[in-house]
Amino acid sequence: MFQKNLTISPNIPTKLAAAVVVEQLRAMQSQIDELYALSAAERELSRKRAGRQPPAVIAASMSVISSSDTVAQAVGVPVDEVLQVQQDEAEWGLVAGELRKFLKEVEGANMLRREKLALIASQAYSVGMQLIRNPANSDLVPHVEEIKRLKSTSRRKKPAGES
Repeated sequence: MFQKNLTISPNIPTKLAAAVVVEQLRAMQSQIDELYALSAAERELSRKRAGRQPPAVIAASMSVISSSDTVAQAVGVPVDEVLQVQQDEAEWGLVAGELRKFLKEVEGANMLRREKLALIASQAYSVGMQLIRNPANSDLVPHVEEIKRLKSTSRRKKPAGES
């Protein structure tokens, strides 16, 4: 099992709280034009259409448009607009890459938090099991019994047809 030291100390605040990050992401999102959430089918179709033209062919085609006003008129898109779309695609490609990297890092940190919580929960249950042997700790019995019940139901196989 991969384990990384993830120290979550109540004395050292995180630079940004999760709620603040969500708020900032939503604020940025509202300030960006042309954001589209494509369905899986739309994404695949777009990928196929774009894949028909390798980047080198697209770049060479841009030079044809920029070399001839006749070609630009025939295509129906001014040279300046074509060049802007080309530049935007490159720049937003970098943004998408950074966002993917950021998402993987956030997910990784959260997986480590979940792993730490699972370890703490396991330790709490083990300690609780030991402590309920002593009648002085009878207040823990219902809690430990609930954990035992939940653990047994989570291990059961679901009947065929249940999700």
